[in-house]
Amino acid sequence: MNENLPAYVPAFFILTTLAAVGFLFYAVVNAAGRSSLRYIIPGIVSFWLIFQASLALSGFYQVTDVLPPRIFAFAAFPALLFAVACCLFLRNDLISKLPFAVLTLLHVVRVPVEVTLYWLYEKGQVPEAMTFAGSNFDILSGITAPVVYYFAFRNGTFNRPLLLIWNIAALLLLVNIVGTAILAFPSPLQSIALDRPNVAVMYFPFVWLPAVVVPAVFFAHIAALYKLSRPGRA
Repeated sequence: MNENLPAYVPAFFILTTLAAVGFLFYAVVNAAGRSSLRYIIPGIVSFWLIFQASLALSGFYQVTDVLPPRIFAFAAFPALLFAVACCLFLRNDLISKLPFAVLTLLHVVRVPVEVTLYWLYEKGQVPEAMTFAGSNFDILSGITAPVVYYFAFRNGTFNRPLLLIWNIAALLLLVNIVGTAILAFPSPLQSIALDRPNVAVMYFPFVWLPAVVVPAVFFAHIAALYKLSRPGRA
């Protein structure tokens, strides 16, 4: 990582990642009850955090002339696959029992994520297109998350239409920034931001963005949409 990057930037992002993981662990532990899932899933995620940090610190992700790019093949894709697998195979044991309020509030971490991306842009580590100054409006998901939480669960109510619309819209915003990040990553697939590529995610702790934070946010959306698809109160 650029040595000129202020120490508060990685420190801030580490805290952001831990907050996202904290929301996830709280939801899983509450949903799993006394089953072994309350230990297995946090254990897997904790190992994944350490494993990804080790790969990034070793310089593994700084090799960018291979296909598929290592950051996708060994960080983002396995994590997203794990999130999808949980939603497919643990529907009754876990997903249906996840606290909806926590799945909604988890998205507040998208605000500090966007702040981090802007700081990285100022230091030349990501392109402008990946920030709220460019074509990334994902910060709106984080800003609106507590508002949606308030109106969706106020006075014991459950506003299904609001939650459905918001989750779909926020998921689309996530897809938008992920697509931009992929196209801006320095690899044979890069097609945008050639003068200022997305290099931050090759280094610790920012590797946790595609490896942990994005999959956690994606998981929260998919789990929420599954619960909303079920008849009766989710």
